[in-house]
Amino acid sequence: MKKYFIQKTPFVVPTTDGKLIEEHHGKVATQNEAISIAHMIAPPGWSEPFQTPEFEEYTYIIKGKKQFIIENETIILKAGESIKIEANTRVQYSNPFDEICEYIAICKPAFDFTKVHREEN
Repeated sequence: MKKYFIQKTPFVVPTTDGKLIEEHHGKVATQNEAISIAHMIAPPGWSEPFQTPEFEEYTYIIKGKKQFIIENETIILKAGESIKIEANTRVQYSNPFDEICEYIAICKPAFDFTKVHREEN
């Protein structure tokens, strides 16, 4: 039995907002409930509703900028910067800028749509 697994075919999460989500490891891609790792590309003008996830989320920006509204504070990260957001924190993710934002998202435990608690618009 091998002591490693190389992911060559990540699960592409279907979206309707133009965002690319490639889950390399996580509940869907590898049935790993402890952690998820996803490569994301958010187009200019993209945003999600506020949410209060039951998991920690780490974000590392590869290219562009990403806006976070955490509780009532607006934070903008640029390429080369990262952030950890604690579980059960109200947050909104967006890319209100005129260029794509490419980033890696890591959730611990793994991203679970039933535990993200997105607000209705």
